[in-house]
Amino acid sequence: MRYLPTHNLRLSGGASPLEYNNLTSVRKQARAQTPDVVPHTTWAIRSSLRLRHHILKATVLFALPLALANASTCYGTPANGRLQDGVQLPAQGKNFVPYSSVGVALDRTYVHQSVRDIVVDAYDAVYQAAPDKRFMYGETGLADGGQIKPHHTHQAGLSVDFMVPVLDSKNQPALLPSNALNKFGYGLEFDSNGVLGDLHIDFDAIAEHLHQLADAAEKRHVKIERVIFQKELATRLFQTSRGRDLRTTLPFMKTTPWIRHDEHYHVDFSLPCRPLSAYRRPVP
Repeated sequence: MRYLPTHNLRLSGGASPLEYNNLTSVRKQARAQTPDVVPHTTWAIRSSLRLRHHILKATVLFALPLALANASTCYGTPANGRLQDGVQLPAQGKNFVPYSSVGVALDRTYVHQSVRDIVVDAYDAVYQAAPDKRFMYGETGLADGGQIKPHHTHQAGLSVDFMVPVLDSKNQPALLPSNALNKFGYGLEFDSNGVLGDLHIDFDAIAEHLHQLADAAEKRHVKIERVIFQKELATRLFQTSRGRDLRTTLPFMKTTPWIRHDEHYHVDFSLPCRPLSAYRRPVP
């Protein structure tokens, strides 16, 4: 029997035994290196993910105190309370103005941040529903809360006075006259039908505003605690299309308030407040 020389033997893949051995050697070397390469790559990926996690965690922890520092805190109650980190209502909007630039300058239009957001959202919603209507807000409270004469409440940033929207003799939207002579609108008196000279109260506008105010509050998980409006005028309000539901959906004050509420309607919002004893006066 004859034996062929192995160095001339060709395998089915076209490679000689020598080439085959070389190829096998290369593959073994590659396999030997693989366990070192893969763990290194995995370690790099895990290290990168851990680094990103720590950066994200540090960012959140850094931003959280800033957010909390800017959030308003109410203490006590609207009748006996204080406010920390309160904010002013906007000086004007597309469909609303303050009752007095003097009152704004004297810091008498501060509220809790959540109340501000609700008020602004409601005005925006009214603008979408009735862009021709004009509104005016009244006094709300001081920057740090506390007593604001002559109001019996407005002490915790949760109370807002809204001056009644009016129509002129041509039944066109107008703004309530506001100056020092009429106590910036608070000294005006409407009759039981809501009439004052050539002006008359726009009950439809009030109803739409209160409806949107309640809706904006509900979206932010805030309740309206109380609405104060002169009884005989509230009766006319309930006769409007929007007002029919307001009688049952909003807590209108049933007792007689200590002063007339004919030129404005008062709204108290309900938010969780800290005990008044926990309040610390800001250091100047």
